[in-house]
Amino acid sequence: LERGGEVVSARKRVVVSNLGTIDTQRMLDQGGAGSTSKPGEAAWRAEQKATPMCDSFMHLHLGFKTEGISEQTLADLQCHYMYMNDWARGVGAEDNAVLMSIPSVADPSLAPDGYMVMHAYTPATERYDRWEGLERGTEEYEALKEERSQFLWRAIERVIPDIRERAVVQRVGTPLTHKRFLNIEKGSYGPAIKAPGSTFPMHGTPVDGLVVCGDATFPGIGVPAVAASGMIAANSALGLETVPKHLGLLDRLEAVAQA
Repeated sequence: LERGGEVVSARKRVVVSNLGTIDTQRMLDQGGAGSTSKPGEAAWRAEQKATPMCDSFMHLHLGFKTEGISEQTLADLQCHYMYMNDWARGVGAEDNAVLMSIPSVADPSLAPDGYMVMHAYTPATERYDRWEGLERGTEEYEALKEERSQFLWRAIERVIPDIRERAVVQRVGTPLTHKRFLNIEKGSYGPAIKAPGSTFPMHGTPVDGLVVCGDATFPGIGVPAVAASGMIAANSALGLETVPKHLGLLDRLEAVAQA
């Protein structure tokens, strides 16, 4: 791997990559692995590059005042909401579904007294093409952020009608935000692998010394699944892949917890 002109070489027998499918292949290409004489490796790389990808997201993170909201209304707030504009169009239709989370309902310590926090987002239905070529911080980018976040605001208003007046902190995330912070191609949610008929691949690869994890591997997309994939990959890389060794590890963890 290279960063800032410095080449960093792995001193162990494996490298674990948590990059997405397309970005792992780009890394291999940049590292000089663009061509290979291994039939299995070439076929695996071609299959990986052909993986269909989900669209990206729009996000709206808010901190808002609760002053003036009745105690009963606050007590009735739920931790999670889902808004559907038209069930006939389905969850995957653009500008049709919004998921909302108010984690301070479950844990008031997440916000100061008199305030709550909310996260609303579209479920991987935001196309990247309308954002491609824009530069963060420009007037054009900020205008598009404002335009594309309105659907989120309107959905939240179904739960808290005066949310715009109550908001004291607001942050809009876009596909470019995803691409920047997650280092994933086109800010994608991850591979568009659908059941039945397709499954997320396991963590071994035909590339010598390369183990992969993350949303492009089993058990799939989402924080719990990605965390599990990291544990599976680490255990495989460290030689803990056999069942007896896993059971032994669990016994040692239980002993530590009870000590």
